[in-house]
Amino acid sequence: MQQEILIVNTHLLFPHDSSLSIVRLHQVYKILQYLETYQRENKLSQVPVMLCGDWNGSKRGHVYKFLRSQGFVSSYDIAHEYTDSDHKWVSHRNHRGNICGVDFIWLRNPNKSIKPLKISWAEAAFGIIKYQLQKASLNEKDAFDFLRADNNGNYITYSDFCDALKQLKLTSLSHGLSFQEMKNLWVQADVDGNGVLDYDEFKRIWYCTCSENIDEDSNSEDSKEGITKEAFGFAVKNAILFPREVEKGIWPENYHLSDHARLTALFSPVRLRCSQKSL
Repeated sequence: MQQEILIVNTHLLFPHDSSLSIVRLHQVYKILQYLETYQRENKLSQVPVMLCGDWNGSKRGHVYKFLRSQGFVSSYDIAHEYTDSDHKWVSHRNHRGNICGVDFIWLRNPNKSIKPLKISWAEAAFGIIKYQLQKASLNEKDAFDFLRADNNGNYITYSDFCDALKQLKLTSLSHGLSFQEMKNLWVQADVDGNGVLDYDEFKRIWYCTCSENIDEDSNSEDSKEGITKEAFGFAVKNAILFPREVEKGIWPENYHLSDHARLTALFSPVRLRCSQKSL
């Protein structure tokens, strides 16, 4: 059968400070939006996708979690049976002299059932908001009080919400959340649509959850339900990092070829049965 694959290579911005988390999330969102459109327009929904490059973010970061929510798996971690919480390997020694694992070869096979992209992005954005609140030493209750600012009611207004995001340095003219993005996040958090967030609705921000009520483009022929097709995908046979010391979390002092370790992954083709509903 015909074997096709989509390969993307990228280099994300280095997170010089936590305010750039939104920028990095935007970069990945744009990649996935373009990928989604390209697959739909070219009827390539049932092909595997590989994302490669210098992601400049570890497994603890928001980009990693965002990609995992979109059905991608780290080929190196699959090969070595590591979980999302395992941090045994490194791949980079950055300009600050710190060693970290930031290079990935991501794989998503076409049988993966995933959330709508806009919902995953909103949840990732809520995660960044929560991180910034916790960075300011605010617990759940204190964060709610911070967001509702000086209003006398036990709720958060949209104006309060926008002012708080500005104080958290998540909005600006050059980068950060746009007006429309803040509005979309607000719509996701304001479940009952009454124009304010009560404490229960605030917890949707705190626990980074969204209701699946965002309209998605469903005009593609690939969105038909109840049709099962055979597709082509990959199994991860092996993946290695060179020099091999980095696989144990050690950066060898005598390695000067690059400030990145070389990541190589070996795949084998597999046949998959997948419902078009999951695409």
